Formats: sequence, C-alpha cells, structure tokens
Amino acid sequence: MKKVVLAFFLLVGMMGSAFAQRYAYVDTQYILDQMPEYGEAQVELDKASEQWQNEIEVLFLDAQKKRKDFAAEAILLPAEIKKQREKEIQEAEIRAKDMQKKRFGVGGDLFAKRAELIKPIQDKIFNAIQEIASDRSYAFVFDKANQSNLLYADPKYDISVQVLKKMGIKIDNK
Repeated sequence: MKKVVLAFFLLVGMMGSAFAQRYAYVDTQYILDQMPEYGEAQVELDKASEQWQNEIEVLFLDAQKKRKDFAAEAILLPAEIKKQREKEIQEAEIRAKDMQKKRFGVGGDLFAKRAELIKPIQDKIFNAIQEIASDRSYAFVFDKANQSNLLYADPKYDISVQVLKKMGIKIDNK
C-alpha cells in the first residue's frame, strides 16, 4: 500500500512540474529581416548566384551552338569527323552540367557560401535565444517562421523583440 501511495505522489509531482513548464516562440524570419548583416549576406549570395548562373548559361549556350553548327554541317562531314564533333558536343554538355552541379548541387558552392555567410548570423540568434530561455526559465522556444508546425501562437509569448534587443539590434515597433 505504501508503494501505491508513493507512486501516486510521484506521479502527481511529475504532472505538476510538467504543467509548470514555460514556453515561448520566436519568428526567426522577422529577426533576420531586422539584421543588416543578414541583408548584406543575402546580397552577396545573390551576386554569387547570378554570376555562377551566367557562367553556366555560357557553357550551355556553347554546347547548344556546337550542336546547331554540327546539325548544319553533318551531311557534308566524313564519319570520323562526325564522331569527333559528337564527342566534343557531349563533352561540352557534360562540362555545363558538371558546373551546374558544382555550383548549385547539394554540397555545392552556393551551399558552402550560404553556410559561410548565414551560419554565423544563425548562431548569433540561437545564442541570444538560448540566453533568454535560460534567464526566463523557458522549457521550450518554438520558431514560427518558415513552414513550422506551430498552428497558433499568442503574441504575448513572442520573444523575437527580446532576442533582437539581446543582440543589440534596434528595431521599429513590431
């Protein structure tokens, strides 16, 4: 009987502490939009992306021109030269596809550049969130930005402005 009573009190105690947990949420997209360094990083990423896209387009246009020229001359060319030209066209197309994969593929240059520029900013935000959560004893801090599963959030639990203040960023009223 003592074990049952003890188990009951333990269960009630655990339930009470579970209900006492505090929650908050942030909108990281709002926070990022308020950070000048994020805007600068986005501009740099966009420039690099545009430059790489132009580079790739040149390679694809070169391959396309080679294919068009070959089609116009194919009738007049000997079989050996046809094979050589077809090989050159395939190599040009492969170069273009490889460059596209290198620049924009998974783990490519754009991915690495984004990590280089954005990760320090994300770390700064995370550290500020972590400090606020620790100071105010929040058990959980959710992010309502970008396709989150947070269906409803009462604005009084939004700590996005406090995070910005913690990072020393002055903002217009949200």
